[in-house]
Amino acid sequence: MAESLKIAVLGAGSWGTALAALMARHGHAVILWGRDARAAEVIDQNHENVRYLPGIPLPETLHATTDLATALQQADLVLVVVPSHAFTETLRLLAPLRPSAAGVAWATKGFEPGSGRFLHEVAEDILGPTVPLAVVTGPSFAKEVALGLPTAVTVHGSNAEFAQRVAEVLHGPAFRAYTGDDMVGAELGGAMKNVLAVATGVADGMQLGLNARAGLITRGLNEMLRLSAAIGAKPETLMGLAGLGDLVLTCTGDLSRNRRLGLALGRGQSLQDAVREIGQVVESVQTADEVMRQADRHGIDLPISSAVRAVLHGDLAPAAGLQQLLAREQKPEYPQTLFKD
Repeated sequence: MAESLKIAVLGAGSWGTALAALMARHGHAVILWGRDARAAEVIDQNHENVRYLPGIPLPETLHATTDLATALQQADLVLVVVPSHAFTETLRLLAPLRPSAAGVAWATKGFEPGSGRFLHEVAEDILGPTVPLAVVTGPSFAKEVALGLPTAVTVHGSNAEFAQRVAEVLHGPAFRAYTGDDMVGAELGGAMKNVLAVATGVADGMQLGLNARAGLITRGLNEMLRLSAAIGAKPETLMGLAGLGDLVLTCTGDLSRNRRLGLALGRGQSLQDAVREIGQVVESVQTADEVMRQADRHGIDLPISSAVRAVLHGDLAPAAGLQQLLAREQKPEYPQTLFKD
């Protein structure tokens, strides 16, 4: 077991709370930071996140606060777990308060809205080139982690020692944490799978069958691999937990907010009503734009992701999007140029 560390987890949603509880159970001193004073009080006193993880007991050693300076005081490690649209702001708040020895990791998936930058680019820009950084990603529903069900993730960082440290605080009897050094590939997989989960959700909402679902997942992986090759990521990253693993989970598991969005759209529900009913941030709505920004920048054709963006913008009905995909010309499954420069 890793030495006991003081860890600040920034973001008290379902995933932040689940990871904070996991590390607290592993014997670390964890403080969870969020903006909702009442929620922090309930976590401290009743050991439950009523809104995001109702009915799941949290460790009594896990403490919560709305004071960022208190959360970061003497922290050995900082884990940021906020939605991608709040990532930049959170890092700007964190930067002047971060203890000099504390590296920063995040379990946020997506791009910076508006710029399309990868989150490690944002972190390097705000925190500087000397701060150790790492991304935690992979197939992991918060509720299952909070319940202690078996889970495997991967931690990628440019600093191997820091990535290993993050993996060690997460790793435990029911939680496996692997390591890697391909941050761009890991972040691409974590972002793109949300977009592709909408597509499979739409198909399932339209009751198109399991064949259609499997086809969309596989061709979605193809889109991941083609874009990853263009940006210089490692193909094995996208074939591992950060890509294929997360893609399969998000496209097939009904705990996925993005899949549930697709299901609602496929059944004829409006985007606004579907998002309101889900009641939490649905990353794909913004991520689809950023994925296509990356694709356009590199001249990559991503028909599934493009159709999802059009559906989410109201430019294309789900049925028309499917018809558009089926009408594409016959072609080889994997051109020989897929992994070439």
